[in-house]
Amino acid sequence: MRRKLPSTQALACFEAAARHQSYTRAAQELALTQSAVSRQILALEDFLGLTLFNRSRHGVVLTAQGAAYARQVAQRLAALERDTLDAMAQQGDGAHGGVIALAAVATFATRWLIPRLPRLTQAHPDMVVHIETRTRPFLFADQEFDAALYAGTADQMQRWAGTQATPLLEEEVLPVCSPALLQRAAGHRSAPTRPGLTPAQIASLPLLQQSTRPTAWRQWFEAQGVDTPRAMAGPRHELFSMTAMAAAHGLGVALVPTMLIEEELARGELVIACPRPLKSGRTYYYVTPEPDQDRMERTAVGQLRDWLRTQAQAQVTAEISTSD
Repeated sequence: MRRKLPSTQALACFEAAARHQSYTRAAQELALTQSAVSRQILALEDFLGLTLFNRSRHGVVLTAQGAAYARQVAQRLAALERDTLDAMAQQGDGAHGGVIALAAVATFATRWLIPRLPRLTQAHPDMVVHIETRTRPFLFADQEFDAALYAGTADQMQRWAGTQATPLLEEEVLPVCSPALLQRAAGHRSAPTRPGLTPAQIASLPLLQQSTRPTAWRQWFEAQGVDTPRAMAGPRHELFSMTAMAAAHGLGVALVPTMLIEEELARGELVIACPRPLKSGRTYYYVTPEPDQDRMERTAVGQLRDWLRTQAQAQVTAEISTSD
């Protein structure tokens, strides 16, 4: 049976006009005339039997139905473009293609995953990983992702319907700051009798807050047996990378996962303010759709899972060796 689909040219004109709320700007973007864009959209409205724009002498405005359709068309065109680029790149091995669309929490992707990707290329030369940031669970059926890297609790993972999760690394947080701030807080001692500061001393310093973890400092102080009313006070940052950068510039003490600041610690831009780590209760997981009869897992998705588990285990082993 013939599919009831409008032309891609008409959809492209509509999507551009909807995004710009202007036929003129859509025409400029698509290298067409304004009248050509207008004709394509009129033909699309005729095909749908809907009015997508209200026209006036001042310009065009999406109707409610047009706005709803525009959101769907934008997603479908973006997915089609990604599929086309993948095909043009001639990557993968046919039915078990090596291109993976991965959703990931931003700082973990930037600080932990990307520095290790050269090893993935060595292990799987035909595998290509496209990464986009996502911080919250989503429905795989509604998104063009093959897998996700997500940080959450075991309870959160159980509530993520239709998925299977492979634990990779438990998250452990540690207070860090700039060397200058540590020296000032320690009373300018060149050779302190004990490493770092006490939890009570930490409580007196500016505390850099993670907006997605509003109670993190309070949990850390409770674990140290320190009662402080300032545990949730201080400037807030959305990403761990922002919090770490603020700490490196002396703005306060940050409570961050140690695995995400390895380079800053190695370069001496950050130092451990208090050597008392705390397991946050969160774990980094590799999440994929639960396979069923209609959707079997691709080979590359499983290969990436196995590789990630190997990398995570190598890090755990290295940390144990260092602590010994």
